[in-house]
Amino acid sequence: MKCIAIESTAHTFGCSVVDGDGNVLSDVRDAYKTDKGGMIPMDVAKHHVEVKDKVIGGAIEQSGQKKFDLVSFSCSPGIPPCLKVGIKTAKELARKLNVPLIGVNHCVSHLTSGLLFTGAGDPVFLFCSGANTQIVGLEGGKYRIFGEAISIAIGNMLDKFGREIGFGFPAGPKIEEYAKKGKNFIELPYVVKGMDIELSGILTKAIQLYRNGVSKEDLCYSLQETVFAMLAETSERALAHTGKKELLLIGGVAANKRFGEMLNNMCEERGAKFFTVSLKYSADNAAMIAWQGILERDFAVKPKDFDSIDINPRQRTDQVEVSWK
Repeated sequence: MKCIAIESTAHTFGCSVVDGDGNVLSDVRDAYKTDKGGMIPMDVAKHHVEVKDKVIGGAIEQSGQKKFDLVSFSCSPGIPPCLKVGIKTAKELARKLNVPLIGVNHCVSHLTSGLLFTGAGDPVFLFCSGANTQIVGLEGGKYRIFGEAISIAIGNMLDKFGREIGFGFPAGPKIEEYAKKGKNFIELPYVVKGMDIELSGILTKAIQLYRNGVSKEDLCYSLQETVFAMLAETSERALAHTGKKELLLIGGVAANKRFGEMLNNMCEERGAKFFTVSLKYSADNAAMIAWQGILERDFAVKPKDFDSIDINPRQRTDQVEVSWK
């Protein structure tokens, strides 16, 4: 089994080839970036159109494969213009290769690839990306969301703050860099409601403080420490609630070393094991889409039935039946 996959839910257009044993044979991606400001959906979609042929060609060449058995693509959730580029490209590719096509959920793909890349068994997942902040566990044939960000996801919050203080997109790496230089902890709103968190207030307060002259370094440091502590608290509560002994951090924000350090300390204190996906596969990538396609390949459709496949920009993690288990 060789699956070639397309990822296009947000800023990254990627293509990857993965085999039936979970070996990543190729992984090529091109991410939309700015020096100033954030993402404009139509501009991101235009970026995807411009780079798609080069990315796909590079992934096929890198894989060394000439025959493929399946095309998989991220059909949900995501930015509609970006998803449309992905589905159109995936259909064209599957028709050209004359192989079945399957659309998979991007968020669920993060979770299942996390198991593949770390060897974790049955963890509580802490999924932190630009558009998602969810505490998830597999229960009763679905990935249940035990807690989440109520108004704005952590990655989006960091990008909005970064845009306000003059950073480009994505802002997370720059905020992490500046946080290391912070010397003074500034108290910011700490809002935890059960296993949910609220980040809109902390964003507003941090922007107000910046406009009143508080340094970028101190605000980046204080923002990170506060938000990461909120997520460590809610993750610990989820571990206690479920009785699970593993915590797996995944999503683009997993790249932050301080975040991983705080979560690892919490897990050590309660006798749990902490896993984090490597930087290479924690952010959006097509390898996870290929692996999810392989897991769900029994549901793939043949070329003549491609019209039945569509995107679903708002599908949630807990709306997907885990039929492949």
